[in-house]
Amino acid sequence: MTDYRSRVVDEELAQRMAAMGAVLVDGPKAVGKTRTAEEVARTVFRMDVDRAARTALEVAPEQLFASPTPILFDEWQETPDLWNLVRRAVDDHDGKGLYILTGSARPRDDARVHSGAGRIARLRIRPMTLFETGHSTGEVSLRRLLDGDDPAGTSSGLTVDALLERIIIGGWPDLLDASEREASLWLRDYLRTLAEVDVPGLGPRRNPGNIERLLTALGRAAATPLNLTSLAKDVGGARGRIASETLTNYLDALDRLMLIEPIPAWRPHLRSRTRLRAAAVHHFVDPSLGTAALGIGSNDLRRDLNAAGLHFESLVMRDLRVYGQRLGATLASWRDSQTGLEVDAVLELPDGRWAGIEVKLGEAAADAAADSLLRMSDKIDHERHGKPAALIVLTGGRFSYRRPDGVCVVPITALGP
Repeated sequence: MTDYRSRVVDEELAQRMAAMGAVLVDGPKAVGKTRTAEEVARTVFRMDVDRAARTALEVAPEQLFASPTPILFDEWQETPDLWNLVRRAVDDHDGKGLYILTGSARPRDDARVHSGAGRIARLRIRPMTLFETGHSTGEVSLRRLLDGDDPAGTSSGLTVDALLERIIIGGWPDLLDASEREASLWLRDYLRTLAEVDVPGLGPRRNPGNIERLLTALGRAAATPLNLTSLAKDVGGARGRIASETLTNYLDALDRLMLIEPIPAWRPHLRSRTRLRAAAVHHFVDPSLGTAALGIGSNDLRRDLNAAGLHFESLVMRDLRVYGQRLGATLASWRDSQTGLEVDAVLELPDGRWAGIEVKLGEAAADAAADSLLRMSDKIDHERHGKPAALIVLTGGRFSYRRPDGVCVVPITALGP
């Protein structure tokens, strides 16, 4: 296959296959899991549509496992027994990278599966970053910034208007060459299928109308802490607030489909008695889901730059998750409930290093963002947490540089892994 576009996750997949007997590759529908796995697989079984393979799994599973490896079992969660069979096959056969499982949902509630620890590695694929779609030069490496290097690299020259279009289109492989109108139609169908088929398919009593209202409410809540009381009212509509248990059930379904990725609160040791907010900040896995749920386009974002900034933040968080995953990093948010001071993201590395990150669509807001980062850093107990490896302002602007105060300013269209 010659039309494959390289992904940041390709290297991670190769590393996991070299280390483990099997790899689970998961992520939302339509992010390119199967296509990425096909690049390295010799045998492919599509368990959602291949009836013969499903029958063989029930009566003679050894025939499937006798195929040339690596063997890709696509949409494995449609046949949950496959998980334990793969785990056993790893035990019974020498070698690494023998099997790949891809799936767009976690197994149903009644599935009984072993954890797979020590046998099956896990790898998450998300929608494509600006670097992967060709809208960022990638010349400013996140890894090198965290190592203390100065940001040196040019942006792709994407204007703010063009960035707003990328928010609407998103990072879906099927939409690489799509117009905004084509993308909007595709995403509308994606969300309709989600509400009418995917979420109800995960369990009983999941009302499609409620799910559509939930998606719209979550679109309005992009890049803000979730208020469950308000969400319950929005979802219930004219009939009144839905039960908290029902709302939790809906949110759990979206989480199992890997479509929402809230950023939890960071609770570091502080130099003062500052009280920090504990609520997670809501983000979709791709910003296009929020704007599609709201039924808005780039022209609407131009008329409401405050909303545009929030959806731009979701785009940046998507890219940071992809680049950070390669480093084993996690993302958190930081909000001082007393002063209102906040920082959009704190990136933590496995070795204990951390970086504060602020996101601003307009490059003119870099001064205020840098001030927030410096004030936040002053509140952290550096004896326990160390000084920040980097303080970074990510913008929709043009220029990369290190300020005299040490804060790095980087266009998202120059950032890469």
